[in-house]
Amino acid sequence: MASLEGKHFVVIGLGKSGIGAASLLLNRGARVTALDENEKATAPFTSDRFTLKKGPFPAKFWEGAEAVVVSPGVPLSKPELVAAKQAGAVVYGEIELAWRFRPEGAGPMFGITGTNGKSTTTALLGELMKRHEPNTFVGGNLGTALTRAYEDPAQKPYAMHVVELSSFQLEGIIDASFQGTAILNLTPDHLDRYASHDEYGLAKARIFSTQPPKGFAIVNADDAHVVRLGRAAKVPLYGFTSDAMRTNAGFTGVAVGGGSKFILAFGDKPVFHVRNRSLRGKHNLENAMAAAMMAHLAGVPTATIQEGLDAFPGLLHRMEFVRELDGVEWLNDSKATNVDSSLVALNALPGRIWLIAGGKGKGAPYTPMVDAAKGKVLGVLTIGKDAPAIADAFKNFPVHGCETIDVAVKKARELAKSGDIVLLSPACASYDQFNHFEHRGDTFKSLVKGL
Repeated sequence: MASLEGKHFVVIGLGKSGIGAASLLLNRGARVTALDENEKATAPFTSDRFTLKKGPFPAKFWEGAEAVVVSPGVPLSKPELVAAKQAGAVVYGEIELAWRFRPEGAGPMFGITGTNGKSTTTALLGELMKRHEPNTFVGGNLGTALTRAYEDPAQKPYAMHVVELSSFQLEGIIDASFQGTAILNLTPDHLDRYASHDEYGLAKARIFSTQPPKGFAIVNADDAHVVRLGRAAKVPLYGFTSDAMRTNAGFTGVAVGGGSKFILAFGDKPVFHVRNRSLRGKHNLENAMAAAMMAHLAGVPTATIQEGLDAFPGLLHRMEFVRELDGVEWLNDSKATNVDSSLVALNALPGRIWLIAGGKGKGAPYTPMVDAAKGKVLGVLTIGKDAPAIADAFKNFPVHGCETIDVAVKKARELAKSGDIVLLSPACASYDQFNHFEHRGDTFKSLVKGL
């Protein structure tokens, strides 16, 4: 499929994945018709082989197409796509398209999914792999679409591929195969798209369905639902756990963690330390166990894994260390756009926190944050549209109404003493005052670095 001269493809949805898919196809000479129901959709293509149609899908849009490539944001259960498949059209997702265009000599793919922690674990595994093999692709649901890896037919094959996978992306695979796989956890999510939690789990479990015989699978041994899904894997199954009493029973091997270290309790039983401030909290210990186990099984040396754990800079805008000034640590957690995300940060930190929170609320109560803040949060600095609601929830804490983030940073500088932490973890969307959470986080970092 190196050359697609004269072939026609339909791409559904023009988000990051759809743009990547269209770019790959156009670069190989194909004609591409992109369909997007959003009337404001745009595309960065000027080719006479590219057509964008907005609004409702045309009747029999699949006719004459080699395949219909569906972006993950578009459900395969959409009636128009069900009709296409019933009519005999080939329908698959952007991950499958990327797989079909991997050049000869391309190395194995390692896939990570789960409800929470996918992005951190993917980025961390990418760090570990790149230290061993610099020619490693890291992307998928996180960052760069997988089709971007081979959109240029002359692209040198990657030796390794570390891919974050959402349940939506996994729905669209047919033959795409991952040598190493991991399901980190499973909590109720996307129930507007799935009929039940079990159906959501089965979408995640598709990651095991096409693994090669020499592959391996990793699951959270403390999550009973994930373990049940892992039993469907036809490759050796490994687990990671925070239960020191857990044995290898039912697993080829386990990683056992507690405090700030963990052991891979199989083979030569290497021990790893998690002392990096970007990997604080029990949730990050679990992420580190999953990434280190996958790297170990992929052949990365023990010393290299430890170096990577120590050097990992963390994800941008997710408990991101900004600076330490006069003994005060400043953290940017702007990606915490809901209460649950802010809870993760509060639970991961030891205490003495000045919390900057607020923005465009999502209607969820702030009570869980208040409970987690007891004994840890010294005071709350509120910003944005939902500031009054946050102030009301935290009425038994010192609350400073700041309205804007620049005022909050200035006030925190006055209040915080050596040993304290200033945490931007808004628990709200950013659209009342910023373009997106990245804009909010970058503004915060700029203000803090200017102190």
